[in-house]
Amino acid sequence: MTELSATESVPASTTMQEPHASNRAIILWLWVSAFMVFAMAVIGAITRLTESGLSMVEWRPLIGALPPMTETEWQRVFDLYRQSPEYQLKNSGMALNQFKNIFFWEWFHRLWGRTIGLVYGLPFCWFLLRRQIPTGYHGRLWLLLALGGLQGVIGWYMVMSGLVDRPSVSHYRLALHLGAATLIFALLVHTAVRIGQIGTPLPTTIAPPSLIAHGWFGLVLVAITIAWGAFVAGLDAGLFYNTFPLMNDSWLPTEIYDVRPLWLGLIDNPALVQFTHRYLAMFTALVLAILAIRGWRTLTLPLAARQLALLVGAMALVQTGLGIATLLSQVMIPLAALHQAGALTLLALLISLLTLLPRQVDR
Repeated sequence: MTELSATESVPASTTMQEPHASNRAIILWLWVSAFMVFAMAVIGAITRLTESGLSMVEWRPLIGALPPMTETEWQRVFDLYRQSPEYQLKNSGMALNQFKNIFFWEWFHRLWGRTIGLVYGLPFCWFLLRRQIPTGYHGRLWLLLALGGLQGVIGWYMVMSGLVDRPSVSHYRLALHLGAATLIFALLVHTAVRIGQIGTPLPTTIAPPSLIAHGWFGLVLVAITIAWGAFVAGLDAGLFYNTFPLMNDSWLPTEIYDVRPLWLGLIDNPALVQFTHRYLAMFTALVLAILAIRGWRTLTLPLAARQLALLVGAMALVQTGLGIATLLSQVMIPLAALHQAGALTLLALLISLLTLLPRQVDR
């Protein structure tokens, strides 16, 4: 297929598959599912920040939806927790009532995950039976279902790392868990926006290829920054150097060479991990701010895409501010949870922009 120039017209009457209105239920379902995953990530952040993630030492995916209902059952799960490294090395002497407080967040986190399975799975079966899923999207929606199940396994794989000989989960496994959730969220948003485009006229112009490449570069940076944020969380690196822009009185952490080789310190040295996350975040915000300016000034783009580009730039700056505020507050839970929410909001806006940028593709 011959690529169109930026000014070559395509007949506006060209039609796609189903009319847009026929897919509204599917689009709503996907956005609700995306919101559920968004909330799951925020709940997961709170679970991590309250040090609740290792309070449930059993994985009972089918019968573990209800919390303990009797004092006998509470005592049983508490006794299991008292055998864990976290209790023995960090929380020795914790009372049952204190245990109930941390148990809540991990239980709620897992319950929310089960609820996501129902919110996504039941309507999916309904749309399959009614043959309402648009052509070309069956494979992606099955993939999302499989990824959701896999995410539950990854979550338990992460928790297991803190139940053997250490009182915390592996920051690598935490990054894997957050990365899987981020991928699911990104695919849900992209699919919802793409299905929303079915039945709309093809654009009369296409976006400059360099702008699209710029957007993809920004998306890669956002993904990497989120991954380093998971390393920060897993290593409690946010509790190091709660000053900005300097790290105490220096631009570099004094522990820069505590882990050798240096490249390994980028992911294993808490001080250097925080340093890396700081500058990744600021560089990412700069790249997205320039993308916003370029997108707004590209007058051949649809107005909705130009406005979305501005939102991407604005959200990048807000997210940077939230990160700095979280650091200066010594990781206050409300600010840290907002920072997690901001990362996914920025990701959703950027994916929506990239999806809406007109290009020569079949939809």
